[in-house]
Amino acid sequence: MHLLFNTNRIKMKYYLLSAMFMISFSLMANNPINDGDKKMINTETSTITWKGYKVTGSHTGTVDVKNGYLTFDNGMLTGGELTIDMASLGSTDLEGDYKNKLDGHLKSDDFFGVASYPTATFTITNVISRGTEGDYKIVGNITIKETTKEIKFNATVKDGSANAEIKIDRSEFNVRYGSGSFFDNLGDKTIYDEFDLVLNLSY
Repeated sequence: MHLLFNTNRIKMKYYLLSAMFMISFSLMANNPINDGDKKMINTETSTITWKGYKVTGSHTGTVDVKNGYLTFDNGMLTGGELTIDMASLGSTDLEGDYKNKLDGHLKSDDFFGVASYPTATFTITNVISRGTEGDYKIVGNITIKETTKEIKFNATVKDGSANAEIKIDRSEFNVRYGSGSFFDNLGDKTIYDEFDLVLNLSY
């Protein structure tokens, strides 16, 4: 009798667990994960501008966002990814042949090798609140020319827009043309390793 009672209890637990599993599965099927916490980047209205420096001055330009998204939990940024279209890389401070020459050089293997590396990516790995709504310290991995490095920067993300200013050391991604860190006697042809990115993303 005792053995039969224990067997019945085991069966009852099995049936209860099975029923709970089926109910949970049914609820998940009828109520999928809310994609409202994943916001797609609007590539039409988002901009990325860059500024590179050399001994004799600087150049400015833009590069397009190919796709991306940000994730949120209860309104707080939790993560995201961004893909950059390197083929769109171009200068904005020059015109005509001067612009074409610089743009072509930036896309060549001397710099970003766009034919072989058509995209660059950034993935957020950690988000730290800075104590004010929408203000964050962002930690993530940026990949350029198949080299991945961790970068950190501050960003403001709220009301459908994400804004940040970032410094990148191009030499860390095997972009060393004209770098005084690797070549001697460049004189006024030296191009500095660090360049600026300004992100103005909308979602």
